[in-house]
Amino acid sequence: MRLDNFDLNLLVAFNVLMQEQNVTKAANRLHVTQSAMSASLKRLRESFHDDILAQHGRKMVPTPFAIALQPDIAQQISELRALIARQGRFDPECSERHFRIAASDYITTVLLAPLLNALAQEAPSIGFTFELPGPASQLALANGEIDLMLTPESFVHPDHPCELVFEEKHVTVGWEGNQLTHHSLDQQAFTDAGHVGVSVARKFTFADEWFTRHGIERRIEVRAPSFIQAPFLLPGTMRLCVMHERLARFMAERLPLRIVATPFPIPPMREMMQFHTTRDGDPGLLWLRQKIAALAARL
Repeated sequence: MRLDNFDLNLLVAFNVLMQEQNVTKAANRLHVTQSAMSASLKRLRESFHDDILAQHGRKMVPTPFAIALQPDIAQQISELRALIARQGRFDPECSERHFRIAASDYITTVLLAPLLNALAQEAPSIGFTFELPGPASQLALANGEIDLMLTPESFVHPDHPCELVFEEKHVTVGWEGNQLTHHSLDQQAFTDAGHVGVSVARKFTFADEWFTRHGIERRIEVRAPSFIQAPFLLPGTMRLCVMHERLARFMAERLPLRIVATPFPIPPMREMMQFHTTRDGDPGLLWLRQKIAALAARL
């Protein structure tokens, strides 16, 4: 196979097909029709003389050849994206670049939403896609498909650089009519109370893991899928919720809530900003990282 006769866009199609193992889902990811994605798969098969994805019942399963090829292609795509992005000078006022960021609803609320307001005049044509982190986020970072991942330090990808955004304390929040929030909360009252817990993408949170490691059991009566939803489950109840201080203060301005200190020495959570190692010299991403860091320092 001659490289000058090979359409390099097929490598992008190959990478997404390997991740989705489904032609329709891959087509949706790349914003093309299903027939166009099927045509790309056919061309890949012809170019590599391999089925790439073989039908097995109702599923498509990658061939051994494709499995062996996929890590190298993913790495090359990431490096090519970094090369294209590295344009030397970056002018935010004129740029139409679109950044893709994986971040929790908490970080989107307390940091990224203010960031959009701050950049409205300086970078009017720059776009953003925010997505919730999940099991596939580290793979997307490794493949260069997301520009930034904002996550607690315990969840960073071990092979890529990261920077501290800020440290976050955890506090206890309850309805203003809950008498437990009107004075210092002791450990017994805390563990006796009912709680609203949070599981993001069905995973335990930083606070959950700390309580588990230290053998502290909370009586979780309600579990929410996000930190944004949790405060709305407190008014009119005697339940408590352990959450990030910045988000708690934001929500307490909008809901009848009170904030008290958590009666356990939970260490500060280190919120990190992570990017692919090949993007370290990307001037556009460097500008965005600096903006995020500056705003986080003011917060």
